[in-house]
Amino acid sequence: MHDAAGDGEGRAPHDAGANGDGRAPQDGPRRARVSLCLPGGGLTGALYQIGALAALEDGVDGIDNQSFSLYLGHGSGAAVAAALAGGIPIERLYRALLDPVDNFFPLERGHLLCIDVGEWRRALTTSVVALRHAIVRLTTRGDAAPNAPTQQYVLEQLDRFNDSLPAGLFKLDRYERFLAEFFLRRGIPNSFRAMPRTLRIPTHDLDSGERVVFGAEGFDDVPVSLACAASLALPLFFSPVRVDHRHYLDGGLGHVAHLDLAQAAGAELTIVVSPLVPVSTAHRPVPTGHGVRESVRDKGMLWIFNQAMRIGAHARLHQDVGRTLAEGKMQVLVLEPAPNDALLFLHNPANLRARRAILEYAYRTTRERIAVWMEKNRAVVEAMGWHEARASGAPAG
Repeated sequence: MHDAAGDGEGRAPHDAGANGDGRAPQDGPRRARVSLCLPGGGLTGALYQIGALAALEDGVDGIDNQSFSLYLGHGSGAAVAAALAGGIPIERLYRALLDPVDNFFPLERGHLLCIDVGEWRRALTTSVVALRHAIVRLTTRGDAAPNAPTQQYVLEQLDRFNDSLPAGLFKLDRYERFLAEFFLRRGIPNSFRAMPRTLRIPTHDLDSGERVVFGAEGFDDVPVSLACAASLALPLFFSPVRVDHRHYLDGGLGHVAHLDLAQAAGAELTIVVSPLVPVSTAHRPVPTGHGVRESVRDKGMLWIFNQAMRIGAHARLHQDVGRTLAEGKMQVLVLEPAPNDALLFLHNPANLRARRAILEYAYRTTRERIAVWMEKNRAVVEAMGWHEARASGAPAG
C-alpha cells in the first residue's frame, strides 16, 4: 500500500446525491470524492481485485464499493469496474467466483480463447500474394542488384512475410457478447450514459497511438461491453478490437492507473487495486504443467512475456504515484500483493483451489494492510471520514 497525489483529463462525474452516493444529505463533515482504479491483470488479477475490494468494504467504515465518484478500469479490470458501477455488490462477485456451481458470472475459457479465423485467413491470402511478389523479384534480381549476395537478397524477400502474420491469435467477439448478455441478465446498463455511476474505460487507438477513454464526452455512445473488450486487446494474444472505423488496444499499455483522469474528475483520493506485481519466486517451487520447477523460465514463453509486462507496469505505476505524491494534489492508496505472494498467480485460475487461494489471500492481506495504512495516514483517514471496522472473517463462499 502506498499513498500519493496526481494530475488530469476528462470531465467531472455526476453526483448521485448531495453526498455523491445516492443518499440524502447528512449533518457532519463533507464526504470526500474517492475514485477507484482497476488495472488489468488477467483472470487471476480480477480475482485479486475482487478479494481486496471485499476486504476494503468490510474493513473500513465509510467505504462502500457502490459510492465511488468515478470507476476506472482497463483490461480484465474493466469488467469488474463496469459491474460495480452498474450496481453489483462486491460480495456477490466474491461468492460467485468462490463457488464453482454459482453461475452468476459464468465466464468460460472459450469466451476468451476464440481463434481469430478471419485473421488467419488474411494471413494465408496475403502470404500467397507476398510469395508471388518475392518470386518476381528473385527472377529479376539481375536487373535490380546484380552484385548483391544471394543470401542477403533471399532474406530480403522472406521479410515480406512479416506483414502477413496475423494481427492476433484470438479475437474478443465472443467475450464481448458474453459481457453484453451478462449485463442484460443482471440489470446492468450496457450504455455509459445510462450507468448509475460514472465509468471510464481507457484504451489506445492502434493507428494513432493516442489514449481514448470510452465513457468520456465524444466516446460515450459505445456499448460498455465493446469498450471492455477493446481495453482487453493485449497485442500478440488478441487482435485489435474494431469500434466504428478505428481499431483499439489494451488500455494499460501507457498509463497503468490513469491518475490524471481521476484528478480531472475532482477526486481527492484514488484507490488503485493493482495485481501487476513482478512475481518473485524467492527460491520457492514454481508450478508448471510438467511438474514443479525452479524458475519462471520453466513456465515457457507466455509466462516470461507475462513477467516482462508485470515488471514494466509495476515500474510505471509507482513512477506515476511518485509524481502524484510530489504534486500533493490528490491522495492515492495502492493495494497490491507482495512480490513473494504473487507466486499464487502462477497457478491455473481454472483450478478451484487456486481460485479460492487467490480470493482468500487478497481478502486476508488487504484487511491486514489497510489497518497499517490507516494508522500511518491518520490525517487522510480523518479527512475521508473513515473508521476501521471490527475484524471479521472473509465473506462466506
